[in-house]
Formats: sequence, structure tokens, C-alpha cells
Amino acid sequence: MARLGSVYAANLLPGPAAAQAQRPGGELREQLIKGTNMQAASSSVHCDRRQFGRREFLSLLGLGLARQAQARKAEGKWNFVLILADDMGWTDLGCYGSQFYRTPNIDRLAAEGMRFTDAYAAAPVCSPTRAAILTGQYPARLRVTDWIPGLEPPGMMLRQPEWVRHLPHEATTIPELLRPAGYLSASIGKWHLGGEGSYPEQHGFDRNIAGTNAAQPKTYFAPYGIPTLKEGPAGEYLTDRLAEEAVGWLSEVGSRPFFLYMSHFAVHMPIQGKQHLVKEYEGRIRPGLSHSHPVYAAMIESLDQAVGRLLATLEQLKVADRTVVIFTSDNGGVIKPQHITSMEPLRGEKGTLYEGGIRVPLIIRWPGVSAPGSLSRVPVSSIDLLPTIADIAGLPLPQGGVDGQSLVPLLKGGRSLEREALYWHYPHYNLHQALTPMTPSGAIRKGEWKLIERYEDGRLELYNLREDIGERFNLAASRPEKARELQQELEAWRKAVNAQMPTRVPENYDPRKTEEWLRSRGLR
Repeated sequence: MARLGSVYAANLLPGPAAAQAQRPGGELREQLIKGTNMQAASSSVHCDRRQFGRREFLSLLGLGLARQAQARKAEGKWNFVLILADDMGWTDLGCYGSQFYRTPNIDRLAAEGMRFTDAYAAAPVCSPTRAAILTGQYPARLRVTDWIPGLEPPGMMLRQPEWVRHLPHEATTIPELLRPAGYLSASIGKWHLGGEGSYPEQHGFDRNIAGTNAAQPKTYFAPYGIPTLKEGPAGEYLTDRLAEEAVGWLSEVGSRPFFLYMSHFAVHMPIQGKQHLVKEYEGRIRPGLSHSHPVYAAMIESLDQAVGRLLATLEQLKVADRTVVIFTSDNGGVIKPQHITSMEPLRGEKGTLYEGGIRVPLIIRWPGVSAPGSLSRVPVSSIDLLPTIADIAGLPLPQGGVDGQSLVPLLKGGRSLEREALYWHYPHYNLHQALTPMTPSGAIRKGEWKLIERYEDGRLELYNLREDIGERFNLAASRPEKARELQQELEAWRKAVNAQMPTRVPENYDPRKTEEWLRSRGLR
């Protein structure tokens, strides 16, 4: 693979000029670099040999040889960088059709790897998708089925089931899978999978930077008030800071294989961008564009610059040619009355099981394996990332099993997976998306067909996505046999994963209470 550091560097955000030793974790970085530098170790042994006894000398020499062997062994292992955007819609990138947002670094990543047109988040909201990414299991199986801690409006016809508000400790995560093979791992950015006791460190990560149970930052400009992130100088931009933290951690790793979970808060609310970029986008607005929000656009460009900084660092460290890079989002974008973004031609937004709520960008660059600029139209899901990483790393899947499948066959040029369908289970009311509220529902995608089942009244919605990607024509009445077939398969899947269903409480149904509750929270 050609070196691309100079190309990426042309699109980088400015980084702090602080010396390397002043970056977070500078001491550990220095220790790791020294520990893997055999030449330095040998020199030290030669100079100080007279000060050690024979036993100490042999011990030090053995340690150096062991580290050299470890470094040599690591050279044959793939590194992994998983970049997760928050609330990024399917068309929020240039390579996915946007004519307004500038994303040259992510577009270039797609040009160097494979872009998936039919990639899905495992849930229409963040926490369950994040749990699925890290474990390879459906949210319904994990019983992490809503954003944490969730909301349950009063006056509704159904009561949501008891669900788990943290990442289950019994589920094996990607870093726990990789650790026995010698991998170092870091979670940088948003976590949102449980409070203290269920932070990244309790799920296999060696480092946690900025991860808490918060769904979003209070602000994107320092001071941030994030307890797991050292405060930056006033006015520092959070997306830039997380990129700097990632660069610092990568420089610590040395020759060890690594897994970096780069989980940006962007482009989640609050909608805040750097002012000079906002002004640039204000001058780019013109009639006919589906995207036109200048502040949101500035956030996306900052995210793209952060990705470019990370990719350039991999080049500078000479590990890009043995690092698999994955970019995706945790759910669809947010529209709201402010028209923050658009997923057109898709219907719906975050919080819904329509395509706009669950279809997301997915790009995978596997140097020397995935063909540059390749495209896959096979339906894939968040649950497939862990088995893909395990397959590339040559490691067995967790003993508890996974629901996802390895995407390696597709990355190597294949055109199908041995999978019948993808499934969703959302037994909650999601009313905080003002334009498209969602009642408890489930969904199945099988081939070109998609079915949504409403749990309140059993109403079915059937769409042919090949002919109607915008889900405008409900075919349940005209194709009852197909609707019934898919509903039965969806029900069978729910039983197989022991999905929890909401319970009917008709005596509690009171739309006036619901409306009052929504107004009291500024959601109406």
C-alpha cells in the first residue's frame, strides 16, 4: 500500500505544539518505547554492565530479548482502529452523496478501502448499538435495548420491559478478545455503557480517556467538565482534543499490536462548531441542497479533520500498512424542527426503525486485501464488527458465541454472506425526536424486503427496499403472505434471543398525560 501521510497531512487540524513528554501519559509512552527498543536496551546493558551482578545482567538481557521477540511477533499481527461517529446520518459524507459537507479524509479512506451501501446500526439509538459493536451480539440478547438511562413517558398503552442499563460483564468485548494475543487497547471518547464499575477499564480496555456514562458532552468547547478527561485550555475544541489524545496514545504503543476504539462525541448535540468553519459554510448555502446547516457542517468537517490526523499518524508511525481502519456511526442522523441534517432519500431519523434511523455509513480499509474503491451492497450490521476483527486477527470467537458474521468474505471480493436476515427489537417509546416519534416496534430485513411490526396493535409495514428505498409504499395489504412470512420469522427470532416484550396496560393510557410530559421537557 502506498504511503499516504503527506496526502492526509494536507487536511489535518492544527494540533498542540506541546512536547511529547508533556502529552497525557508521557511517562508510560517513554517506558513502552524504551521497553521495545532493543538497540537502546543493549546499549544500556553494555554501559552499565559493571554495576550489575551476573544474575541481574542475565535477567536484563533476557528481558530485552523477550521484548525483541515480542516486537518481531507483533509485526505479523494486524492492528485495528475503529472510529465511531455519533448520530451521523447515512448521507452525511461526501462519499455517501453529500454536496455540502466537506469530508476529504473520510472520502479518501473509502477510496482506499470498501464502502458498504447497506450497513445498519443494530439499534436506532446509541447505547444498544455500542454494546452490539463491542460484543457482536444483538441488543435484544444483551437486554441493552435503549439509550441509557432512557425515558418512559407516562400515559402510554405499553409498559417497557425491565432492561439492562450497562454493558453486561459476562459478554466478551473486542479488547477482551484481543488481550490474550498481546494487544494493547484504548477507548477514547464517548462510552455511554454504564457508570463507574462499568467503564471501559472494567470491559477489557487498558486506557479510558473521556469515557463516562454521559450521552453527550455539556459543551464542545473547554472547559468540558468530563471527569475522565484532563481539562484543556479555554476554547479548545473537544473533537480536536480527542484526536490529540489518540495521537498521544498511539505514540506510546511502540511495536505492540493495538486496538483503538476512537468513539467521537461528534456529531451529537449540542450542535456547536468552530466559528471560522461555521462562517465558511454560511457562504456555501444555496437553494436545492438537502444539507444546509452551517454549524452541523462545521462539526462534520472537524470530525473529518480528526480522522485525517489519525490516519496521518498511522503513516508517520509506519504502521498504516498493517492497520485495519473501520469507520461507522451508531445510528442515523437527527433532523428535528431545526432541520439539522437530512437522510434523503431515506425516511425517518434517529430513534426510528425506518431506514433513516438505522442505515449508516460503514467503511473498512484492510491494506492489501480490500480492493481500493470497492463497494458492497450486502446488508451488514454493527454485530458483524467483532467477528470480522476476530477473523482478521486469527482468533476464535468468544465461547458465549456471537450473532454477527465475519465480513472477511466480502472484503476479499465475495458478494454474499451465509445469513438469511437482520433483525431489530426496540420495545420502547422514543418520543424525543419531534418529527418522527417511534412506538415500541421490531423489524426484519431479508433480501430486498423489510417488515416493521408495531407492538401496540400488531400493525405491519412491508416495504420493498430495492424499489422503494424511501419506504413510502406499505405493501402489507397487497402482499399479506410476504408480510405474514416475515412477521413469523421476526417472532421466531425474538424467541431465539429471549427478547423482552413490553406489557399492555390499557388502564394507564392517557394521551393528555403524555402530551403534558413532552411539553414539560421541551419536546413539543
